[in-house]
Amino acid sequence: MNLLITRHDKIGDFVVTLPLFKAIKEQYPNTKLTALVSKINFDLAKEIDFIDDVILFDKNNLNKTLVEIKEKKFDVSISAYIDTVLGKLLFKSGIKIRVAPATKIAQIFFTKRIKQRRSQVEKTEWQYNLDLAKAIFPNIDLSFSRPLIRTHSSFQATKKRVILHPGFGGSSDGNLSLDDYIKLARKALQTSYKVVFTFGPDDKSSKEYISSRLSPQEKQKIELFDSRIPLYEFTKYIASSYLFISTSTGPMHLAGATNTKTISFFGDSLFASSKRWATISEEQNQNNFMLSSDYSKEKYKEIENCLMELLSE
Repeated sequence: MNLLITRHDKIGDFVVTLPLFKAIKEQYPNTKLTALVSKINFDLAKEIDFIDDVILFDKNNLNKTLVEIKEKKFDVSISAYIDTVLGKLLFKSGIKIRVAPATKIAQIFFTKRIKQRRSQVEKTEWQYNLDLAKAIFPNIDLSFSRPLIRTHSSFQATKKRVILHPGFGGSSDGNLSLDDYIKLARKALQTSYKVVFTFGPDDKSSKEYISSRLSPQEKQKIELFDSRIPLYEFTKYIASSYLFISTSTGPMHLAGATNTKTISFFGDSLFASSKRWATISEEQNQNNFMLSSDYSKEKYKEIENCLMELLSE
């Protein structure tokens, strides 16, 4: 079978689709799996060993994307996330069987519409994505081996590293304040672990704030790492670390995909909680906390205690 799986949005959204790819590849190895992804995930997808081919969802040149899809002559497509642009694209492509969740008006462009009611959050996002496989492989066992992403790199030698990735710096529900991230970093410094803050392209103000609050001595011990390296290289860096601390964001899902231990922060609503957005890692490697925008000192202390317990193992 020649199968196209589409997930054309952000980093974390693509990562939580990987169990769908891997379960199919492990149980139906003769299936050729192609991923249709956005630009941010294109290079990462090409590095994943259970994805055979990758097509760029080029929102600035959809005709080019359409031509490429048509050339591949797919038997089936499975779309984990849909909108009308994608729906029209796949409809025009001539793929006979097009599977998608029965959601939004865009479902009219698909031939198999699966009722999932994701808004009820009865399972995680990655489990909902995995369920879509049953539309094509009714006897599939919805299991897969972990880690999802296996990496080999020079980073591998340094397992005694704790990464703190502040993300959006506490400006929304579901994240620690930057000051509390700094407090966690200072606690981690009391152990034998190397402490690193990582920052994405949009985190300049967070980096400046944290840098301004660290003493000269702390700056010698705590690394401030601009993750302007390719996404797969950043994934390898995470995988070679012991613990990744962040809000619910793309890098958190990368940590989960490599089965790295995590301390993760989520919003306290059902829609934003770990019940929906938990990582793909084994549950024993997850330490999930739901935070309101005005979380208490006691809640912070609970997180700090969790950190110190993990670093004393």
